[in-house]
Amino acid sequence: IWDFVAEKGFLGMLISKEHGGLGFSPQAQSLIIGKIASRSPDVVTIVMVPNSLGPGELIEKYGTDEQKKYYLPRLAKGEEIPCFGLTGPTSGSDAAAMADVGIVCKGRHEGREVVGIRLNWEKRYISLGPEATLLGLAFRLYDPDGLLERGEDIGITLALIPTHHKGVVIGDRHLPCGAAFPNGPNWGKDVFIPMEWVIGGKERVGQGWRMLMECLSAGRSISLPASSTAAAKMMLRVSTAYGRLRRQFGLPIAHMEGVEEALGRIAEAAYLLESGRSVTASMVSAGEKPAVISALLKYQSTEWMRRAVNDAFDIHGGKAICDGPSNYLQSAYQMVPVAITVEGANILTRTLITFAQGALRSHPWLYKEIQALQDSDVERGRAAFAEAFAGHAAFAVANVFGALCHNLSGGLFASAPSHARHTRKWYRQLARSSRTFALVADLSVALLGGGLKVKQKITGRLADALSELYLLSCVLKRFEDDGEPA
Repeated sequence: IWDFVAEKGFLGMLISKEHGGLGFSPQAQSLIIGKIASRSPDVVTIVMVPNSLGPGELIEKYGTDEQKKYYLPRLAKGEEIPCFGLTGPTSGSDAAAMADVGIVCKGRHEGREVVGIRLNWEKRYISLGPEATLLGLAFRLYDPDGLLERGEDIGITLALIPTHHKGVVIGDRHLPCGAAFPNGPNWGKDVFIPMEWVIGGKERVGQGWRMLMECLSAGRSISLPASSTAAAKMMLRVSTAYGRLRRQFGLPIAHMEGVEEALGRIAEAAYLLESGRSVTASMVSAGEKPAVISALLKYQSTEWMRRAVNDAFDIHGGKAICDGPSNYLQSAYQMVPVAITVEGANILTRTLITFAQGALRSHPWLYKEIQALQDSDVERGRAAFAEAFAGHAAFAVANVFGALCHNLSGGLFASAPSHARHTRKWYRQLARSSRTFALVADLSVALLGGGLKVKQKITGRLADALSELYLLSCVLKRFEDDGEPA
């Protein structure tokens, strides 16, 4: 399987044709990942990791010309197997709190003295780590001797390290829920690397956090939503077939109302997830970097997938819980906790990222107000803040009256596209709910301020509301794209 995946270019779908990759769009990657996921959760992980956040994408976007010329063709052909080390034993995936440290110093590399970095790190839960030949590493860089003349605490930095390099240790494999895909720890003590191994070279030191966030938002929009959608579709296919074939009390169990409820929920999950997957992948293909949407889609898609798998297990009964070669549900069930956990555990993503960070990113005036307050030019900052504050006040007043009007009228006067024949009612309800959400979100930010991240019960509920509004928008678009098959 490894040879086939490498030979056919599956490891280099996001690498441009110029550098030997397939150069597929995010939409194409999403469809391919979904197809593979419908057959093997383990194999799709092998394909997902190199095409998500990792050395390939980081080199393509930020690498030096030398790094691109050397590594990208090798990654595209499968001559190099990449992994990316972010998660640590104490900090998890919180890059800002990582304990892995690099010190700028002089050392010997290939027989000559050069300025480089002496690294100490410990990572775990690294997918493809046990098989990787190239390790992408995130660490915090310090320059106590001022060799780079950028201050002492330079910040999060990313580097490329061959796994055969002296001092790199690859630990034993983890066994995540019994799944077979490679995953394991790695660490290094006093490992010296030249400055040329920093992704993007010396000019990119300290820019790792921004690089990670830009790439993570795109990758999180593609891989897990695609595999979750495929799982929901697969659960629908096998459960409907089994429901027709399995008879109890003289009739197919699919005709029993209790089973019909479960089948209906699985069908809902499959339709909704395909809608969200398609719209979001198209968004990324158009060049967007939807950080908030990628977070909400990750946690919503994996949660909907979890419910679909559980419903499929309920329908299959004893057939589902007895493992063996004829059990076509067990591998999906095993991988559910993995999908829930990776790329930001759902509890974290729901309560801290989706709304708490999204409120600042997507608000039309709040970020402008903060920028104005931080402006070094006092007069310019005062003028910018006055303009932003006036806009914010007008926005808040419009939300108050809009929410009041739409809720008292049941959305009767809300706008709807003129071409919507069967869905005008739902567009109006979407507009009504969106106006209400905007009002509640604005009040939450105003009343809680910097304490918003601590009030995670509130931010979690608001994240759910935002997610449902986005997914409803996706469902309406898919229904229209399909020709409104009412």
